Amino acid sequence: MKEGIHPNYQPVVFQDVAADFAILTRSTMKSSETIKWEDGNEYPLVKVDVSSASHPFFTGKRSEGSMAKQVDKFRNRYGQKKK
Repeated sequence: MKEGIHPNYQPVVFQDVAADFAILTRSTMKSSETIKWEDGNEYPLVKVDVSSASHPFFTGKRSEGSMAKQVDKFRNRYGQKKK
């Protein structure tokens, strides 16, 4: 491999701001923030809005009310009437 052309692949903590969830993995993402992890080491911290801990598809907390609204919107748009 050529030197100096590849990004730094390092341990990084991704933290979900919507849920109490964080995961330590490896990534090329950079961050000015750091966090002290369970092993006592300090790692770069990348905050994310949605992860598997807070996304409705993975949590099963999908709103049926919004699904009904989407179906009505579809029917209105394409001219299908309710039976």
